[in-house]
Amino acid sequence: MKKIMFNDKYGLTQAVLEGRKTQTRRIMNPQPEDCSAVHRFYKSAYWKDKPMSLVVNEDGSVYCKLCGYGAKLEGGSIFRLPYKVGEIVAVAQSYNSFYNDEYNPNLFPNGAGWTNKMYVKPELMPHRVRITAVSVERLRDISDVDCMAEGINYYEQEGFSWCSTGKLFDTPREAYAALIDKVSGKGTWERNPYVFVYDFELVKKWK
Repeated sequence: MKKIMFNDKYGLTQAVLEGRKTQTRRIMNPQPEDCSAVHRFYKSAYWKDKPMSLVVNEDGSVYCKLCGYGAKLEGGSIFRLPYKVGEIVAVAQSYNSFYNDEYNPNLFPNGAGWTNKMYVKPELMPHRVRITAVSVERLRDISDVDCMAEGINYYEQEGFSWCSTGKLFDTPREAYAALIDKVSGKGTWERNPYVFVYDFELVKKWK
């Protein structure tokens, strides 16, 4: 089983556990190169003037549905898809964030996992999510509805104000732009990278 990590500083792990966050964007690595210039060589194709259109296949491969860019001749894709549709993934939490007397102490190894969730064992995590959909898009293609699925909260103060990092913003997109720059590094929103978009649902708590 794999694990997935959400940012604790800005409350994203808690948003997942409360069911307020049901979507996450992960930057593609490597970033795809725009293949639209190649499309123009296919002069008889209906898509010769269309931009790159990346899709995720059922086997987890990622490629341009028009010209096939990204697909390997032997199968699969040059792009690594960390999680696939239907996969159940553990939500990473440090052991000390949930451990109590109900748990068998012999299950939990000593070490960094008690305070650092990078080192925890997925099978010991009390919460899991099921990946329900995967797609590819540019970061700034995100809609207001998807911003809310990403965990952006709204507050009614002289109209709606949107919060992500503790500050209030006029729109969900402004709030998400501030959040992604905090989580993934300053300038991420401006760079507008290609991202994997994961939809997920919280599954029954493990005991």
